[in-house]
Amino acid sequence: MLATLAQMMDRDDMRDGGGHWWAWLIGVAIVAGTVVLVVWLVVRMTRPVPGAGSSTRASRSSAEDLLAERLARGEIDTGEYRERLAALRDHG
Repeated sequence: MLATLAQMMDRDDMRDGGGHWWAWLIGVAIVAGTVVLVVWLVVRMTRPVPGAGSSTRASRSSAEDLLAERLARGEIDTGEYRERLAALRDHG
């Protein structure tokens, strides 16, 4: 497509006398549309899908991380931490 546009420019088809300026505009629109489509597809294919993968493992890990943070902040003691951690692992 780009080669065709380049040949048209070489032949002066896109000058005032040629009358094919509209073909150049259509070619540019097609090339731009193709670039936009390819970028959209790449972004769409590389974006993680929400809810995909092992959601149970991820939620358990985040719950364990939250529990560990609460222990580190002193909100719970080690006994409560162990009880809740065991409960998380039993239900997971």
